[in-house]
Amino acid sequence: MSNQEYQPSGTILIVEDDRSLRDGLALNLRMEGYKVLTASDGNEGVRMAFDDRPDLIVLDIMMPGLTGLDILEELREQGERVPVLILSARDTTLNKVEGLKLGADDYLTKPFDLPELLARIEVMLRRQQAEQAALPDLQFGDVVIRQSTRQVTVENNNIDLSAKEFEILCLLANSPGQVFSRGTILQRVWGWSYEGTERTVDNFVTSLRKKLGTRALIKTMPRLGYKFVAP
Repeated sequence: MSNQEYQPSGTILIVEDDRSLRDGLALNLRMEGYKVLTASDGNEGVRMAFDDRPDLIVLDIMMPGLTGLDILEELREQGERVPVLILSARDTTLNKVEGLKLGADDYLTKPFDLPELLARIEVMLRRQQAEQAALPDLQFGDVVIRQSTRQVTVENNNIDLSAKEFEILCLLANSPGQVFSRGTILQRVWGWSYEGTERTVDNFVTSLRKKLGTRALIKTMPRLGYKFVAP
């Protein structure tokens, strides 16, 4: 871990049905320098988790609608690796183990000390930033995808991709041979609340293929979707 002074940054989503706790956490996190989003129930929380792409989620377990564990399970099943800190009044080993098995990164039992929460959030965000910076370059023939800097080169020339084109390319290229349906791509790249049609994916893939040139890296699977084919 770097010895440089930590500068709080990033977006934190708080999913908590207790209004006083939710507002108090939001106020303190904003005072620390974070951008904060809030959701008051599980259904709103899962939508915001996918649509707003926070850098970290503070997640209560027991809420109206979807529970925190439901949200966590859905995030991990969809491949979302956003750090999650679970807050819960449940102080049992069983619930802690269940949350950690589903992919939670940390667990804090209510009531808790605010400095401890802030310290845990800092550690999780530091770790995430280090992992982002260490994302490997992906190379397929003369195409290089630099994930940490969001750059793509073809024959050593930079190509200009939109944010969505880059996200589609990384989604497919990180799982060569795996078929992604148009619906899955829409959800992973555009979020749950996007109201467009699956034709949007076709249009972006068409544009992406043109920018990559004649390289047949993205293959259409009739009636199924798309997959990345490594040369």
